[in-house]
This record gives sequence, C-alpha cells and structure tokens, in this order.
Amino acid sequence: MSSKTENGQHGIRISFEFFPPKSEEAETQLWNTVADLTEWEPDFVSVTYGAGGSTKAPTLSAVRRMIHETPFTTASHLTCVGATREDTHRVIDDLLAAGVRRFVALRGDPPGGVGSAYQPHPGGYANAAELVSALRERGDFDISVSAYPEKHPESRDTAADIDMLKRKADNGANRALTQFFFDNDVFERYHDRVRAAGVKIPVVPGIMPIQNLTQLKRFAGACGTHIPSWLDERFEGLDDDADKRADVAADVAAEQIEDLARRGIHEFHLYTMNRSPLVNAVLDRLRIRRKTDARAGAAA
Repeated sequence: MSSKTENGQHGIRISFEFFPPKSEEAETQLWNTVADLTEWEPDFVSVTYGAGGSTKAPTLSAVRRMIHETPFTTASHLTCVGATREDTHRVIDDLLAAGVRRFVALRGDPPGGVGSAYQPHPGGYANAAELVSALRERGDFDISVSAYPEKHPESRDTAADIDMLKRKADNGANRALTQFFFDNDVFERYHDRVRAAGVKIPVVPGIMPIQNLTQLKRFAGACGTHIPSWLDERFEGLDDDADKRADVAADVAAEQIEDLARRGIHEFHLYTMNRSPLVNAVLDRLRIRRKTDARAGAAA
C-alpha cells in the first residue's frame, strides 16, 4: 500500500469507533468527544450496535445525529444474531431512513455474551457473510466487516477464520476492521495469510488506546486477544499516577501505529471508548494535522 504523505509522517489515515450512550451523562460525554475529535477529519466513523438489537434505539438516535449534525461520514454497525431475516430487514430499513449508507456488518455476540455458545436463528442469517450478501442485494453500500488477527474465539482454527473472511469479501465487503491486538508480528503473519488466501480487500488494524489496563485484560481474555508481558512492564508502578499512565498509553498506541506504517499499513481504526483525550494524544504523537492546523498553514 502506498503512503499518502498529506497526513502525518507516514501518510496515516484514520477512522473512529463510538458506542451509543445509555444515560444522559454518557450522552453528554459522547457528543463532547465527537466535537473534540471532529478536527482530525477521519475517513469515517462507526457506531456500534448491541447483540440481539439491544441498543437499536440509542444506535439509531446516535447515527441519525452523527449523519445530520456532524461532518463525519458515518457507518452503523448491524448484527443479525437472534433475529429473523424479516427483523434484520426492518432494522436495515430504519437505518436507511436515518440516512445510513455505510454499514459494519457483523454476526454479533451470542445473547449470553462473548464465549457462550452461538446458535443461528432458524429464520435468520447464519453469519456475517450472509448478512453482507443481503446488504449488497439491497444497494451499493459501503460495507465493512470484522477480522481477527488472533482468530475469533469460536473459530476452529485460523484457516477456518480466514475462510470466513474470504466469504465476506467475496460477498461484497469493502474492507475488514480487525479486533484490537498488540503484537504487530502477529498481525503481519495474519495479513500475509489473508492475502495468500485470495482476500484482496483492505485489512485495517483496530487500535485500542489503553484507558485502563486491568479492564482491558478482562475484555481481551473474552475476545481472544493476547496481552504481552511488556505492556505490564510499561505500566508498572504507575497505579497512582494517572498522568503518566496516560502518557504511556499514548506512547504505546502511537508506537504501534508507527511500526505498522513502516510495514506498509496506512489505515487505522481507533476504538475511542467515547473519550477524546487519549485519542488526541496518540494522533498528536503521530503528527497528524488537525483541520485548524491546515487552515493556519494556508493562512500563513
């Protein structure tokens, strides 16, 4: 992939993920974060969708506002778990009515949560590949899907996992957004295997700036992400120093992105956790230009 040097020292392009708020306080935090991150001019942003449609109303509300009140090109997550095809089609209709033309098509976690047994709904789409096909039949949408450098927890092996990604790509996906990871060698080996399998769509690394290492470990354990020992070493002794923890977290994410950029990857999907300070710090370290910086340069 060629470097686009107009943004950041490695021609880095970015997108952001947000999740729908569940309280008034969380809603205020989300929109403050959105306002704060607007100046980075991401390629697009995505809004997550709860398993079994559990956050349909908040997702619709957030997506509608994102599309109509912000400059962001906005994608809505869409899942098919626990739903009939008719139910899924109704959700798609609602999202289209809200202005959505970009989707992140996912099977979704089982109702019992990550790690519990998954059973396809007898009248629904069995997996994300089928969901991508259904979306593609509805229109010329931009469709992202998921990818797992360390294998989906439910996949038999990496080969089966990559075969599912290929099915999603063959059915019309435009790109894959990966689960977060911290070992770039693992990603590079995965990327090589994906290309060898004939998957040609971009595989965009998902980057998780570490807001809280303890919480991250719990989440990583459920989704199959390995936490390398060097992360513990980087954060050692910083339990009572929030500012230093934030500095280390920003350094870790920026270093990961810089290393991947040197390996030829230039698109990154950042999991914001609806908080802007750490994301801002990461992008500042990468010397990505804010919109205000660009205006100031033109005025000079």
